[in-house]
Formats: sequence, C-alpha cells, structure tokens
Amino acid sequence: MKKYLNLFDFKQKVDYKTEILSGLTVALALVPEAIAFALIPGFSPLTGLYAAFVLALVTSILGGRPGMISGATGAVAVIFVGLILELKNTFPGITPETILNYVFATVIIAGLLQIMAGVLKLGKFIRLVPHPVMFGFVNGLAIIIFMAQFPNFYVKGTSELMSGMPFWTMLGLTLLTMLIIWGFPKITKAVPSSLLAIVVVSAIVLGFGIDTLTVADTMAEGETIKGGFPPLSIPNLPLTLETLKIILPFAAIVAGVGLIESLLTLNIIDEITDTRGSGNKECIAQGTANIFSGFLSGMGGCAMIGQSLINISAGARARLSGITAAVMLLVFIMFGSNLIEQLPMAALVGLMFMVAIGTFEWASFKTFRKMPTSDVVVMVLVTLITAITHNLAVAVLFGVIISALAYSWENAKRIRARKSIDENGIKHYEIYGPLFFGSTTAFTEKFDIQNDPNEVIIDFKESRVADMSGIEALNKLTERYAKVGKKVHLKHLSRDCIRLLENANEIIDVNVIEDPTYKVVVDKL
Repeated sequence: MKKYLNLFDFKQKVDYKTEILSGLTVALALVPEAIAFALIPGFSPLTGLYAAFVLALVTSILGGRPGMISGATGAVAVIFVGLILELKNTFPGITPETILNYVFATVIIAGLLQIMAGVLKLGKFIRLVPHPVMFGFVNGLAIIIFMAQFPNFYVKGTSELMSGMPFWTMLGLTLLTMLIIWGFPKITKAVPSSLLAIVVVSAIVLGFGIDTLTVADTMAEGETIKGGFPPLSIPNLPLTLETLKIILPFAAIVAGVGLIESLLTLNIIDEITDTRGSGNKECIAQGTANIFSGFLSGMGGCAMIGQSLINISAGARARLSGITAAVMLLVFIMFGSNLIEQLPMAALVGLMFMVAIGTFEWASFKTFRKMPTSDVVVMVLVTLITAITHNLAVAVLFGVIISALAYSWENAKRIRARKSIDENGIKHYEIYGPLFFGSTTAFTEKFDIQNDPNEVIIDFKESRVADMSGIEALNKLTERYAKVGKKVHLKHLSRDCIRLLENANEIIDVNVIEDPTYKVVVDKL
C-alpha cells in the first residue's frame, strides 16, 4: 500500500497546509482550462470538467509522479476534432449523443493501450528523447499556454481585440495578478501566491462591481458548469469490425500523445524536484484514469504541464495536492458553480501567463553557442512544430528522428583505418569507429584491393559491427578480395558477426581470429 499511496507513507514529510492550498489553486486553474479544451471539439463544458476530476483523482492516487496534475488537455482534444470529422463523413446525420458514445469508447480503448504500455515497461523509452527535444517541447508548450490566453482579450464571439475601458480593465487586472504572483513570495511563502492573486483580484472585481470578463462569459449561452457526480456512460455502439476500424486509430493516437506528454512532464518535474518518478507506473495510472473517464462521461486527457508547474512551484510534493484539486473541482461542479462562474478571467489569464513564463526554458538561449548546431536546429524545430501544430507526438517524434539522423551522420564520419605492412609483407588495416549503415561507404573506400598484397588482415579491435548493413559491407569486401585471389583475415569479430558472415555467403574464405562478444542488430521478418 505504501508503494502506491505515498500520502499515507509517514516516512515522507508532507506539508499538509501547502498541499491543500496548492490543490485549491490548481482546482481553480483547472476550471477554465477544462472548459476551453472541451469546447475545442464542441463538447459540453461538463465533459471536460468530469475528465479533469477523474484524471486528477486517479493519477494522483496511482501515478508514478506525486505532485503531477492530469486532466483534460488540448493535445487530446484536438484528436477528437479529427474523430468527429471522420464520423460525420462516414455517418451523415449522426447525432451528438452517438458521437459522444464513440468518444467515450475511444478514451476507454486508449486507456487499455496505455495500461498495456505500462505492463510491457515501455515507459523507459522516454529516455531516448534527447535533451534538445525536451527543451523544444517545453518551450513549445510555454508558447501554446501563452498564446492560448489572448482570445480572452477579444470581444466575445469575434477575433476583434477589445478596446477602451474593457481592454484596459482586463489588462490592468491581469498585470496585477502577475505582480502578486511574482512579488508575494519575496515577502512570505506561507500562502501560495497564485491562490492569493486569484482571491485578491476576485475580491477587487466583486467588491467594486468592476465590469470585466468572467468564467461564465467564456461559455456558450445556456451552458453552465453546474452538475452532479459524473454519470455512468457505457458506450452504446455496435460491436463490429467497422466500429473498431474507426475507433482504434484514434485511440492509438490518444494513447500515444497522452503518454508522450505525461512522461515528458514527469521528466520535467523530476528535474525541478531533483527526484525520480516511475514512468511505467505513470503509464498504468494514465490508462486506468482514461478508462474511468470514458465510463464517467469524460473526454479523457493526460498530464498537464501548466497545472503541474503551478502545483510544484507552490511547494506541493505529495499526492495530497492532486487529490485535493480533484475533490475541490468536484465540489465546484456540484455546489460552487455560481461562485466559480463569477471569477474574473483576468486572474486566471495572469496566472497562466506566469506559468508560461516559468515553463519556458530561458536557459536554452545561453546554450546556443555551446550546443552543436544540430542540437540547436532540433530544439528550434521542435519548438515551432509544437507551437504551430499543437501536435506534441509529431513534434517529439520528429525531434527524435532528426537527432538520431544527426548522431548517425556524425558517427559515420568517424570511421577510419590505420594501415601498415609487417615484416612478412602482410598488410594490416586497424579499423576505428563503428561500422553501421551510415559508415559503410566510407569504410569500403579505405581499402586498396588492387594494390594490396596477397594477404590482408582487417582488425576490428577498436571498432564494432553494429547492424546488418555492416555485415553486408564485410561480405562484399571479402568477396572483392576473393575475386582477385587474395586472402582476408578478420580479427576481433563477435561470434554473432561470424555466424552472419558464414550464413550470408558460404563461399567466402574468411579466417576469424579472436572474437569479442556482442550482438549485431538485424531485421527479423
């Protein structure tokens, strides 16, 4: 039990006041985010709020990173836009109720895929994400969070900027919020500055009757955040192959995006707190939370870097803060909707502006001259792709691929050969650097087959054959020597290399001397 519920592990020091106050702050910040993300695919605000409640609660209890907050996210909401478009094209005249059934089913299957990833311990592969990609991911998210606040300065229902007193009121209250969040911790950290800023600005607006944008103003006419406990929602869909063909691709994307964003957020929180969370445990927790969300009328989601940073920056380190945020969010939905709907958006916008500023890796600018050019390019590209497309999975995958290609290119240039002829007239080639798909061309160019003596020794003591391309390069090289009647000895090859060479071409006369032990990567059909 201690392994999963660290809240009740009395060996862990828990500041209950900080955890509860931080959780309350996060709950207030979750409200406009959940509503906004629900509106992206055209869902009811309650669909986003229910998802935020369920995900925050389940992942706080079962997750691999205490203090990290999960909920409805924009990255997942965007995926449902594509699902809805697919459904409308496939089933003209489909009802909103049926669309929600498909959405809930997609979330449930995504949750099952995420649990499968955790059971198979695939969370460790997040370590393959290079640091420049992490920088780009964080910077892109900071830009997204920052830019997402600007529609609050527009006249409702238009893309026209406010003017006159409404604009200056909104701007002034936003700046006041940011000033309190920045300045109050310099006086005392007894109360989270984010919560204090929301309370002070809300008190000013309500006390003086200031006319400004509120949470209620961001919702469509007739919509409300008032509701009860999340109702049970068992997807009512035909169990056919056609249904699975529609749902499964989107469920896989939801699962992938959710895990990438969650595990990257986990790594970021690890760095901030100088602790280490469990990626595989988080995969299982995210999957469980999404399954519950699908069955409890939620749109699903993943870890939220903005809310997680609000929580961590307020000093929260245990599971209590996330549990408090979830419970308070449910209390707002059931009993405090009128109060929450009166909160000024300026307070929440100011809070998110400060989150964006805190999220951005400003130190990345200092590393521009110190980092290799390829790393700088990767970081900038990932930032731009994240900020422009909002597709975190594509941005991270693109960054990893570019980093891998850059690494391969650099290593391909490092292969070299030291040549010498001994007293017996035998020519020696001492190979340095890895032999793999990227370096095979440079490798073969090192040899002077026509002018070499009748006996040649190629020594791989300082090299390593990494893949099947390297094996094929060796096969072709020894075959070329054999055609001109010259004998080749290959030294310091692994048994795996020997086996593959013999199987690839049995007519090649290869004498292998002294073999190290390592495996060669091969493609298995």
